[in-house]
Amino acid sequence: MANPAILTVDDDPAVSRSVARDVRRRYGDRYRVVRADSGGAALDALREIKLRGEQVAVLLADYRMPEMNGIQFLEAAMDLFPRARRVLLTAYADTDAAIDAINVVDLDHYLLKPWNPPEEKLYPVVDAMLDAWLAAPDEAVDETRVVGHRWSAPSYAVRDFLARNLVPYRWLQADEPEGGRLLAAAGVREDEVPLVVTPDGTSLVKPSESELAAHVGLTTTPAEDFYDLVVVGAGPAGLGAAVYGASEGLRTVLLEQRATGGQAGQSSRIENYLGFPDGVSGAQLTDRARRQALKFGAEILTTREVVALEAGGSTRLLRFADGSAVAAHTVVLATGVSYRMLDAPGCADLTGRGVFYGSASTEAPSCADQEIYIVGGANSAGQAAVYFAKYARRVHILVRGQDLRRSMSQYLIDQIESIGNIQVHPHSQVVAAEGDGHLERITLCDPRSGGSRTVDTSWMFVFIGAQPRTDWLDKAVVRDHNGFVLTGPDLLVDGRRPPGWSLPRDPYHLESSMPGVFAAGDVRADSVKRVASAVGEGAMAVSLVHRYLEAQ
Repeated sequence: MANPAILTVDDDPAVSRSVARDVRRRYGDRYRVVRADSGGAALDALREIKLRGEQVAVLLADYRMPEMNGIQFLEAAMDLFPRARRVLLTAYADTDAAIDAINVVDLDHYLLKPWNPPEEKLYPVVDAMLDAWLAAPDEAVDETRVVGHRWSAPSYAVRDFLARNLVPYRWLQADEPEGGRLLAAAGVREDEVPLVVTPDGTSLVKPSESELAAHVGLTTTPAEDFYDLVVVGAGPAGLGAAVYGASEGLRTVLLEQRATGGQAGQSSRIENYLGFPDGVSGAQLTDRARRQALKFGAEILTTREVVALEAGGSTRLLRFADGSAVAAHTVVLATGVSYRMLDAPGCADLTGRGVFYGSASTEAPSCADQEIYIVGGANSAGQAAVYFAKYARRVHILVRGQDLRRSMSQYLIDQIESIGNIQVHPHSQVVAAEGDGHLERITLCDPRSGGSRTVDTSWMFVFIGAQPRTDWLDKAVVRDHNGFVLTGPDLLVDGRRPPGWSLPRDPYHLESSMPGVFAAGDVRADSVKRVASAVGEGAMAVSLVHRYLEAQ
């Protein structure tokens, strides 16, 4: 982070150089002296400093300047740096104007020109200004900042993308003072949000995920055209395959369309994963696995949407949505599953504005003292309920069945029963969502009796079903009727190998109908939907990759 700035502005070049020289001589070792020759140029400099998240300690402005005088400049500067101390440089004839400025811009001091010797007339004034500023300085910011509206779906999408990719950021609402100052510095209207400001001061207005990734330090472009192993999907299975593949000397690249961790990465706490007796959050587990894969030399690419898989002899080609491609000897499909959309009127329009899919942990602090509803009865829903119960007044779990025992681990059921502000509603399903600009109420129905009731809420988190992310595979590999990838023995029908199988052996246990292409984790048909089994299948797939490569 750069030193705080002292900004001087005077349209007289000689005076401008003189004041900057004297200030730099005394304070240059602790402060960055910025010199401008007009009010407009000084405001441009302040906007740039604001976007970089840096501090301004003192403003020294000449009163007599064309187009924008010193009082007008200081008034505009207050909108960007209200805590910066303000000094007006005036001639003796302008002292009345300086006195008036005390009321207009809350002027801290006015200084008569000339100020020689500076040891007597300039430095004592600046020393006092710096002491006052240091008592209550502007806060320096060295992280990404996001400015948006509370119920803006695009604003939520940006925050969720950054959070899931473990990029530190600060959230500022557009109608709050600091958010407004950033919008002004970037020249962005309040209706144009979200605005993302990176630590280097770059402004991004309504950025796409790929644009956002490129500016916050995520890698998006492969370093090579050909690899030993391409892993598609960076959930637990994909991260496991990347760690084992790279650690065993395979040139490995991991492709992720949105964020590392998958559904497990969104979990607030996983308590039944081996080796973590006190539990571990999905974000922590994801971060450790990601760093481990990078340590062994794997490449991890974000915002890469794979749209096709093709075979060309011994080469496996993966095509991206932007028309580029990457090739490899082998592929591990670990694209996992996504939550099904809630098929009820109003839900689609309110997604990201009160209706959320997955835990959306970034929203938890905003749920303080609120009534929230969680739809679903599996472990992910239970983990979210326990987490949100720390913030919300009450957490309501809606399940279609009689209770949670058919789909949730006993340790989670026990926790939920012990938390006083969690209530389970059996035989309940959401049939409508309503709200003006954001979710305000939902209608619940008992499927047994058909009776319904409407409840007020601004928060609903949905954890229903599991849809495999395999539509892009088309007919490249054999899938079951639900879209899950069939592997190994499941491909054999009456002992016959799948159509088009070209090798004189049966498919390996995790191998798909395309030789050299393996499936691991939730995307594989009849897999055990647990983090530990997904990681294990990722590691197992790499051992089968070695066997495949050795036979070529």
